[in-house]
Amino acid sequence: MQKKSPKSLNNPFIALRHKNYRLYFYGMCVSLIGTWMQNIAQPWLAYKLTNSPLLLSLVGVMQFMPVLLFSLFAGVVIDRFSKKKILFITQIASLIITLMLAVLVWLDVVKYWHILIAATALGFVNTLDMPTRQAFVIELIEKEDLMNAIALNSTIFNIARVLGPGLAGLIMGYYGIASCFYINSISFAAVIVVLFYIKPIPIQIAQRVQKKVLEDIVDGLRYIKNDQTLLYTILVILIIGTFAMNYSVLVPVFAEVVLRQQETGYGFLMSFMGIGSLSGAIFIASMSKYGPKKSILHLYPYIIGILLILTGFTKSYFLTAFGLASTGFFFVAYGLTANSSLQSNLDNSYRGRVMSVYTLVFSGSTPIGNFFAGLVTDHLGSPIGFISCGIMIFILVALLYLWDRKKRPS
Repeated sequence: MQKKSPKSLNNPFIALRHKNYRLYFYGMCVSLIGTWMQNIAQPWLAYKLTNSPLLLSLVGVMQFMPVLLFSLFAGVVIDRFSKKKILFITQIASLIITLMLAVLVWLDVVKYWHILIAATALGFVNTLDMPTRQAFVIELIEKEDLMNAIALNSTIFNIARVLGPGLAGLIMGYYGIASCFYINSISFAAVIVVLFYIKPIPIQIAQRVQKKVLEDIVDGLRYIKNDQTLLYTILVILIIGTFAMNYSVLVPVFAEVVLRQQETGYGFLMSFMGIGSLSGAIFIASMSKYGPKKSILHLYPYIIGILLILTGFTKSYFLTAFGLASTGFFFVAYGLTANSSLQSNLDNSYRGRVMSVYTLVFSGSTPIGNFFAGLVTDHLGSPIGFISCGIMIFILVALLYLWDRKKRPS
C-alpha cells in the first residue's frame, strides 16, 4: 500500500496515482464527450421532427424505462459476474446501436420511431452499464481513495458535459446532426481498448449461499431498509433523480420558445450547466479527504429546488445559463456526496445490488420525471415546467425529512 504524504492529502486527483483507475479515467473522458454530444443531438432531433414537448419527453421515458424496470435484476448480475466482462459487452452494444442511428440520420431517412427504438435499446444497455461502472471503481483503487475516485468520475462526466454540448451545437450547425451520432459511436471504442489493459484488484467477498435471483433482490432491498441512513439517502436521491434531471425535455423547448435560440445557442446553454456541474465535482474532489458532509446531504436538495424555480422565471439567455450552471453545481455536489456516503458503508457482497438501486432511483425515475415535465410543458409552457419540478423537490424533501426525524430514535 502506498502511504500518503501530507501534501497528497490535499491533492484532488490523488486517485489517478493508481494505474488501473488512470487508464479508466482517460478512456471514459473520450467516451463521455461522445455521449454528451448525442445527449444534445438526440432531443433536438426529436423536437425538430415532432415539434411536440410531450413526444420529446417520451424519448427520455423510453430511454430510462428499462432502468426503472430492470435495475434490480442488473444488480444481481453484477454481483455474480466479472464487472470488466460486463463493461466489454455494454460498450460494444452501445457502439453498434449509436452507429445504426448515425447511418439513418446521415441517409436522411430517420423517423421519430427510429429514435424511440434506439433510445430504448440504449436504455437496456445502460441498465447494466451504469451500476457496473459505479461498482467497478472499488476494483481499480485502494478503498481510502474511493471518495476521490467517485468525485473524479463525476469530474470527467462533467468535463464531457462542458465540452460535449458546445461541440455538438457547433457540429450540428456546420456538419449536421448525424456527425454527433457518428462521433459517439466511435468514442465507445476508447473504453473497449482501455479495458484490455486494466487488471482489476481482487476484492474479498464473504462466501454466501447462492440464492435465486428474486431472493437476492429481496435480500438487497432488506439490507437497505434495515439501515435508516441508507434508506433516507436513497429516497432523497429518488426525488432529485425524478424532478431535477429533466433538462433533455425542458431546455430544448425553453431555448427555442422563450430564448429564441437555435442549435448552437442551445448547445452552449447546456455547456453552462456542464461548467457548473464540473465545478461541483472538483469542489467535492478537493474535499474528499474529509469524507461525506451531512450538511450537503441535508441542505443542497432544497437549493436545487429553489434554483429550478428561479430559472423558470428568467427571460435572459445569460440569466438562464447562470441558473443552469448553479443547478448543475449543487446537483453534482449532492449526488457525489450521496454516492460516496453509500459506497463507503457498504458490505462488498451487496455492492452491486445497492448500486443498482442507486441507479434505479437516480436514473430509473427519469421516465416519471420526463413525462411529468413534458406534460406540464406541453400544456403550460417550459417556464412552468421548471417551476413545477422545483416545487416538487422542495415539498417532497421537506416531508421526507420530517418522516426521517420521526423514525429515528430520540
